Order: sequence, then structure tokens, then C-alpha cells
Amino acid sequence: MKRTITMLTAICLLALPATAGYNYGKEKAGKDIVETAVAAGSFTTLATALQAAGLVETLQGEGPFTVFAPTDEAFKKLPDGTVESLLKPENRDKLTAVLTYHVVPGKVKAKDVVELDSATTVEGSNVSINVKDGTVYVDKAKVVKTDIRASNGVIHVIDSVMLP
Repeated sequence: MKRTITMLTAICLLALPATAGYNYGKEKAGKDIVETAVAAGSFTTLATALQAAGLVETLQGEGPFTVFAPTDEAFKKLPDGTVESLLKPENRDKLTAVLTYHVVPGKVKAKDVVELDSATTVEGSNVSINVKDGTVYVDKAKVVKTDIRASNGVIHVIDSVMLP
């Protein structure tokens, strides 16, 4: 029974349409994770943060990586001044910790994510993974789009910024 529910959940996730207002498009597998995120147009804050933390080159590397990518709207949910504070050079270590908490080594597709209870991030901590009413949550962030292909991994879009 659990296997059937899990398979149905995976099918639902794979069929999940893009959230209105986001321009995910049909990403080509030739673009790396950073190029794919930038091309989508919904991750400008994430791209800025990756650059400030010096992680662009890393996420353009061979990988593979799985990125739980918060949208610009997700960053807006943080308390006022949080993003600006994290982007300051003196807070680079904190920013790096936050960003690497959103990255899991390897290529973990939606069908695999739903089978997990947790995953170890590049930051070193574990994120919890739960399925509730057919929706996947990573920590408390809702997964709103899955399996966006990139040449060096996969992106799953989330609606909140996760903090380690």
C-alpha cells in the first residue's frame, strides 16, 4: 500500500505544472545549474547570492548536484533586511552555509526524493523530506516544481528559503 501511495505521489510530482508567474520554460540539458536558473528568470536573488558567496563556479562544475532552489518570491518571505545582510562581504560564511544547505550531492530526481526521509546537504546538515497530502516538503519548504534538468544535475523549485 505504501509503495502504491509513493508511486502515485511521484507521478503527481512529475506531472505538477509550473506555478503561475514563473518562467521555467523547457530547459536544455546543455546548460549547467546556474545557467538554467538564470535562464528561468525566477531566481535572480539566488543567482546574486551565489555570486556573492563565490559558489557560481562550483555549481557550474561537473557535479552532479541536486539544488532545492528558492525563487525570488521565496527570498521575499524572509524578514526585512535578511537578504541584504547576508550579501554583505563580512557575512559570506553565513551566506555560503545557507546556500550550500540547499544543495545535495548527486542527482536526486523527484521519484527518488519521495523515497527519502532526509538528505545530507553540501553544508553538512540533514534536511528532512516529508510527503503530506501528495506534496513534498524539504524541511518546511514546499516543492513547487521538480526535475528541471541541467547538464550537471537537477533543480527542484521550493517556495521558501531553508535555513540551516
